[in-house]
Amino acid sequence: AGTMQLTNLQAGAFSLTWLRGGLSQLDGGAMFGVVPKPLWSKRYPYNDLNQIPLRADPILVEGGGKIILIESGLGNDRLTDKQKRNFGLLEESQVKESLAAKGLTPEDIDIVLMTHMHYDHANGLVSWQDGRLVSTFPRAVIYVQEQEWAEMREPNIRSRNTYWEDNWKPIYEQVQTYGDTLEVLPGISLHHTGGHSQGHAIVRIESDGQLVLHLADLLPTHAHQNPLWVMAYDDYPMTSIFAKQTWIQEGIRQGAWFTFYHDIKYRAVKWDEQGVITDSIEVE
Repeated sequence: AGTMQLTNLQAGAFSLTWLRGGLSQLDGGAMFGVVPKPLWSKRYPYNDLNQIPLRADPILVEGGGKIILIESGLGNDRLTDKQKRNFGLLEESQVKESLAAKGLTPEDIDIVLMTHMHYDHANGLVSWQDGRLVSTFPRAVIYVQEQEWAEMREPNIRSRNTYWEDNWKPIYEQVQTYGDTLEVLPGISLHHTGGHSQGHAIVRIESDGQLVLHLADLLPTHAHQNPLWVMAYDDYPMTSIFAKQTWIQEGIRQGAWFTFYHDIKYRAVKWDEQGVITDSIEVE
């Protein structure tokens, strides 16, 4: 297990490590919404089926006396054969193996920060054990925004395709909800943005003058930096646009690292005022 190469980012007292959560391929048109293909295809790779590769890699955050996970990966044996085809699944989760490479187990996770509960972020929360689904991180407090948690349990006709009962029932007792913002521990906070989903939130990490912004599915890849480039999957696209404008401009002003869960090329980037990448950490 020790041979697994994992990428790191140090932000003051916090150490960030990307774990391997899986790889799927989704429709490029859906991922870039109203942006015409001649524009987005210059910025991100695609295949003959017009699908783009998207990782689902949780970020392990160590510091402040806690071991924290941002998102949970695609999970293992959580998709039907039909779903594997539809979602273009290439790799399932290797979260346990990634943790083992750092000398950790799922039981060591203290806190899980869920930006939202769509299947590609939440599937890894639940695992098969002796023929039934159980919590993957049994000791963790799992933070979910209150509107997100409500919709997770009672999805509408559109969102029931991505909010699965199997992803909340086994973890029900571990979940703690919050409203607008939550300081998880000094330097790490969750901020409700809406946009991609009604309860979508982002993670802000600040320590020793270093700032990290995990904008989750407001910024699924580096190619989505333009505030107007939002997904067709977004339930409230105007909300996404305003939230992206605010957080990206502010982050650039403060020299923030922008981290990614889905990007096939970059783990994190810094941009200048013109939107040019000035520093980057590439996928290993």
